[in-house]
Amino acid sequence: MGDIAAPTDNRPERQEVPSTVEAVLPAGQATLPGLLRGPGASAYWLVAAVALLVVLAYVGLAAFRDETGFPLDDAWIHQTYARNLAQYGRWEFSPGETSAGSTAPLWTALLIPAHFLSLSAQLWTYLLGWLCLVWCAWAAMILWQTLWPGLATRARWAGLVLVLSWPLIWAAGSGMETLLFGALAVQLMLLYSRQLLFGPWRPWWLGFFAGLLILARPEGLALLLLVGLGLLLAKDNGHQRLSRMLSYLLAATLTLLPYFALNLWSSGNLWPNTFYAKQAEYAFLWRNSLPTRFLRLFYFLLGGPAEGWRGMSGAQLLLLPGLLVAAWRSLGIDWQERRLLHVLPLLWAAGHVLLYAWRLPVLYQHGRYLLPVLPVIILYGLAGWFWLAKRIGTKLQPGPRVTFVSSRAAGLVFGVLLAIFVLLGMQAYAVDVAFVNGEMVTVARWLNDHTPPGALIAAHDIGAIGYFGERPLLDMAGLVSPEVIPLLGDEPALADYVRRSGAGYLVTAPGWPYATLTVDEDALLLYTTDHAWTQQQGSNNMTVYSLIRE
Repeated sequence: MGDIAAPTDNRPERQEVPSTVEAVLPAGQATLPGLLRGPGASAYWLVAAVALLVVLAYVGLAAFRDETGFPLDDAWIHQTYARNLAQYGRWEFSPGETSAGSTAPLWTALLIPAHFLSLSAQLWTYLLGWLCLVWCAWAAMILWQTLWPGLATRARWAGLVLVLSWPLIWAAGSGMETLLFGALAVQLMLLYSRQLLFGPWRPWWLGFFAGLLILARPEGLALLLLVGLGLLLAKDNGHQRLSRMLSYLLAATLTLLPYFALNLWSSGNLWPNTFYAKQAEYAFLWRNSLPTRFLRLFYFLLGGPAEGWRGMSGAQLLLLPGLLVAAWRSLGIDWQERRLLHVLPLLWAAGHVLLYAWRLPVLYQHGRYLLPVLPVIILYGLAGWFWLAKRIGTKLQPGPRVTFVSSRAAGLVFGVLLAIFVLLGMQAYAVDVAFVNGEMVTVARWLNDHTPPGALIAAHDIGAIGYFGERPLLDMAGLVSPEVIPLLGDEPALADYVRRSGAGYLVTAPGWPYATLTVDEDALLLYTTDHAWTQQQGSNNMTVYSLIRE
């Protein structure tokens, strides 16, 4: 079937692996110490070093132009939960109020050591982001070698393209769980693939990682179900399949029980408040048809423009032909073998995008909700192109010199575009950090200096306010105030709720001026950031109003 397929013998459950892969994955097993000491170790260290270089460049440019920080206000939500848990031993955002406002409790937990040991929270978070980027790249390289042994020597290119894809570098410095979720997803697919091909089955281990994946993002449920389907399709007798599936689901459930218990206790729902709040906030986007929403999100993920259908936002758009070829061949291979292996990552990527097209079809913040599936796009796009290059050389026979020159030219063009977008992404990251610092962090520090400690503050963007302001909050986006969620989309009803709540201050947000409240006779403008970049975008600055006059 060509290089893209893993060669099989008469026993489809186990495959003989070429020596090129055995050198890196001895005896069908891939352990981190073995990889970092084996013949192919230099490729892994090179990928880690490049990842460190680009992450430092992104963070360094932002610090040089403004100050260190995060490009998303939501990153400060995780920091607030982590700090409060480390200092007070309670899972709360506002002082004294337990809440289920963290969509990624696993990521929040990983931030705790910095606050517990009084380390720099920002430096610790950047370190975690780099480690997650390296983990994602290394796991993707091993998955590449597992699925396509004939292309095993090209795995380093897959790792390098992954860590040089600017949206993933941006995600590494974002302070968010995006890359943790992506790395866990690739790791789970890797564990499943190697157990399917080489055995032995360890369903408890698979279930544990599936549970961790959901603790990183609730939409990890989609991959949990896909891996479960793969376990059912594996060629064993019915008793073995049932036993394996039960063990897998039990391990995942046990991993998730504390998470579900906390959510039920604090909000009455299995999933965190953010799971429902974001959907309610952007429900107006559902007016477009589901196929249109899906194509729009998928095209942007591939590297299309944020608006319209012309232009580029990333070099990965050039991988589209290879992605289509790899998808077609993967489908044929799995159909022939009657198993779910090569096509599983593609099904997950498409399903992930479909879920967001269905419930949250947003492209803001560089499509951060879609980025975890970008490693799959890169792997399959590159693999398809390598196979195409070989087919062109063997079938069309343009001559070895022409084939060599054309393949090198194509690689050079892709590499140049990759580098250009790395630089453009660096600029975007610096602007995003400056925006959050100039708006959200500035307002939070003003509130901390100019409002009494017990004042109730109504705000839309609560991350930095919660971290720096440490005031009771009424969250007008519903993330930590679930009673607000039914009112989202009905500003008069929301305004009436704020009036009745006794909130002493209102903080508006860019794009959310809350004019219904600010025109009240008791509303008094106290402070505005006057951040120039926000004004240049045609949006309102964050502004603080007093709602109760003395």
